[in-house]
Amino acid sequence: MAGNRVLAPDISRLGWLPLAILLMASAAATADGLVGTSEFRIAAQPLDTALIEFSEQSNVQLLVATEAIVGLDSPGITGTYPALDALKYLLGANPLRFQAVGEQTIVVSVNPELASGETADAGPSPSSGLPPAGGQGTEAALASRRATPTLFDEYRNVLDEIVVTGLRGGPRSVADSPSPIDILSSTALGRSGRPGVLQTMQFLVPSFHLPARAGGSTSTVIATGGLRGLNPDQTLILVNGKRRHTTSLINAVALVYNGSVPADLEHIPVSAIERIEILRDGASAQYGSDAIAGVINIILKEDRAGGSVKVSGGQNFDRSDGEQREITANTGFGLGADGFLNLSASFREQSASNRAVAIDDDYLLYYPLADGSPDPREETVDRLVTRNFGLFPATTRSIAANAALPLGVAEAELYGFATLSDRQSVLNWSYREPNSRNNIESIYADGFRPRLQIDESDAELAVGVRGKARAWSWDLASVYGRNHASRNASNTLNASLGPSSPTEFYVGKLESRDWVTTLDLTRRLSLESSELQLSWGAQHHREYYRIEPGDPASYAAGSWVFPAGHPRAGEAPAPAAQANHGITPDDASDSIRDSLSVYGEAGWHATDKLFLGVAARYEDYDDAVGDALVGKASLRYAFSDRLALRLTASTGFRAPPLAQQQYASTTSQFRDLDGDSLNDLLLIKQLPPESAAARALGAVPLMPEESLNLSAGATFRLMQHWSVTVDAYRIDLDDRISITSTLAGPEVSAILAENGLSPELSGQYYTNAIDTTTTGVDVVATWAREFGSRGALAFSLGFNANETVIDRVADNPPELSALGPDFVLFDRIRRGNLTYGLPDSKLVISMNWLLGPLDSSVRLTRFGEYRSVSNGEDREFNVSAETILDADFSYQLEEDWILTVGANNLLNAYPERIREPSRRRGSGQYDTRGGFGFTGGSYFVRLDYLF
Repeated sequence: MAGNRVLAPDISRLGWLPLAILLMASAAATADGLVGTSEFRIAAQPLDTALIEFSEQSNVQLLVATEAIVGLDSPGITGTYPALDALKYLLGANPLRFQAVGEQTIVVSVNPELASGETADAGPSPSSGLPPAGGQGTEAALASRRATPTLFDEYRNVLDEIVVTGLRGGPRSVADSPSPIDILSSTALGRSGRPGVLQTMQFLVPSFHLPARAGGSTSTVIATGGLRGLNPDQTLILVNGKRRHTTSLINAVALVYNGSVPADLEHIPVSAIERIEILRDGASAQYGSDAIAGVINIILKEDRAGGSVKVSGGQNFDRSDGEQREITANTGFGLGADGFLNLSASFREQSASNRAVAIDDDYLLYYPLADGSPDPREETVDRLVTRNFGLFPATTRSIAANAALPLGVAEAELYGFATLSDRQSVLNWSYREPNSRNNIESIYADGFRPRLQIDESDAELAVGVRGKARAWSWDLASVYGRNHASRNASNTLNASLGPSSPTEFYVGKLESRDWVTTLDLTRRLSLESSELQLSWGAQHHREYYRIEPGDPASYAAGSWVFPAGHPRAGEAPAPAAQANHGITPDDASDSIRDSLSVYGEAGWHATDKLFLGVAARYEDYDDAVGDALVGKASLRYAFSDRLALRLTASTGFRAPPLAQQQYASTTSQFRDLDGDSLNDLLLIKQLPPESAAARALGAVPLMPEESLNLSAGATFRLMQHWSVTVDAYRIDLDDRISITSTLAGPEVSAILAENGLSPELSGQYYTNAIDTTTTGVDVVATWAREFGSRGALAFSLGFNANETVIDRVADNPPELSALGPDFVLFDRIRRGNLTYGLPDSKLVISMNWLLGPLDSSVRLTRFGEYRSVSNGEDREFNVSAETILDADFSYQLEEDWILTVGANNLLNAYPERIREPSRRRGSGQYDTRGGFGFTGGSYFVRLDYLF
């Protein structure tokens, strides 16, 4: 892009000989110039000056005809590479070729095939892990895009992949990064038969954990996964380096990740994503609040031409349920000589699946007859009463745009991106029997299953301008994001209103908005024998969170009681709409928070082997959160081209989201309070921490979480085809925000009633009361090799082991202690879910074989052991480790068509059966938090059209 160019003297009139002399004079004579590797730091700029810098940094002589390169641009390169690979990337899609004519000399000349408009391989050599250069707008570049990337291309040398996350000052390779980084390319995302971004990450990134179903209510809608055993909102989400807005749907009623308010990546079309860069290290000092566990940066496509359309479908092996259908499209257009507009769209539909079984014949669903005999309907009723023990149905539509246009002045360009998505999710709640206290037989003679539909709309727009002035690269941008979710209940009732109760309710709306404006400036200084990169910037962040009440009938407490002659005569049913009570006016809120932050960052390439980095950030919030100062220091030392050590230490923080401070809801939930039952159905009120009822139970205003993150690792290049990274980490997290135990009983009911709430309710709230330490190790290894006519073979291995321990639990507040010894702030369930609730390890082994038009891959994923905890130790279960096999086969039918067939969980593995199905529900035999689900295997078919 014009905005990235570096001004250079015009040497176009000097001719062949002077330019050759200039390049030769700048290169020292070394015998290993072409066979060894060198460290390159070459910015995107005109090709002539890029080649001069290449010659200086590689000690390789170049012979170049000036007329062949005049007017051409180079994408630049940062990292350690063999000279030939680096040169091929620098030349990009330009109509040039090169040939080594000696131990230290290369001739660059015109490629007559490309110059005449014919296509040729403009990408990297087979031994290189570099991505193909793009953005040139030539026929050669278009031909390169049409060539179908394969997983083999990505495994060839993962350490050489270029990333922009983790350190400002320009792109660099994974090997050169002082912090561990994973890369998921569009090829890897597109090859997976699993729906959406997060499901794909679950089976490709060992340190990323995504429970199949973490609980009930909105936790079944939000696709949330966390890095290194921490909560999803302790990882910062970026799009093109800009902070992504969060969802309005707090992850409530969940066993793990409860209360998290992350950015939902499922609203971004997979077809829009060029790659995902995952920084596995604390980065609050660099990027701000939430980056305690790391950063996930979504890089959108910038292609100026070509595109694809993909159609896929599949379903589960068992019961032929869980159908998935998806259509995605992407295309690019050129804007002027150097600009682009890239457009993407996606439609995805997920059908329901269910693994419940029929309940016993002797469990009565109807009231007995007057003589005490069973109702005759017991003989004919469908005893598969549970229909929601699996995935819930959802339909998602999303579009995205990414664009940039050079302004023609001051090397500046205007850029922007946008996403727009809507999703309809259906939550089917547990069956209410005909003889339930909360059923009215004149409305539902055979019982009912409450249904909640969430209509969610999500949008984001970013606009910015960037350029270069007086050697400073600058970027000014503003990003506005909004997510709102309307909730409507159907097939339900408010039994306290009696037979006249409605059966459909509007239960309220949640809305979240973020507006972030940033200014970033970066400069590189070439010192006498080193290089220094300086960055600084400022950010303003405005957050909104709004809770809108539902219909009065959805939360009303009526006075109806069962009439005389009824088996429950004189009893009063529970108030409000069944399963999901409406939001009351008292629970409604409209809050705004502003924060200002400034940061500074410096990276010093002290020598060819040593890099030192420091960063600091100060943030100030205008509410009770206050201010915070955090920092980070990093070091990378290369002992050789094959071995480097990296160390980082950082402090971090996470401001409590407005949703955690304001969210209030009432839901029906099964809770095991005494350790001997799993079937206590309670009405649980989520209390805002600053509400009168919560304060009466000991709540205090939420404070920021604070962290100390230490990481040590190494990168290895083992022989020609192997690369390995190993990183160990420790994350100390203080004042961690977690949800309390379920506080229930007559004592709690009395307190809630005194504060204007129904005595039918139990309560819980979020609080800072736990300190934890998380330790673990990440290992990533790749091997790839070509075998001529026998094709190409590649292996990759990823491993994560993770452990969390609780260092401190705050003492019971006096308000709880006064209620008696049975009331504790965090019971065994809450503590166990933090420490044992996720798999203790994950191993991913992938193999890719490429032979002619056939591209096949097989992947083994082993999810480690975790624990299903209870308040009764004798009712706890260790869920055994399980290995999942995925396989897919792609065949290029013609130049533009690819057919893929595959299976996820090919061996149809299920989690360990930890108990017998509930006598009342026919479900519960599997713990639902496992990483691979509990509905067995599935198959899929996909057809790609490339143009």
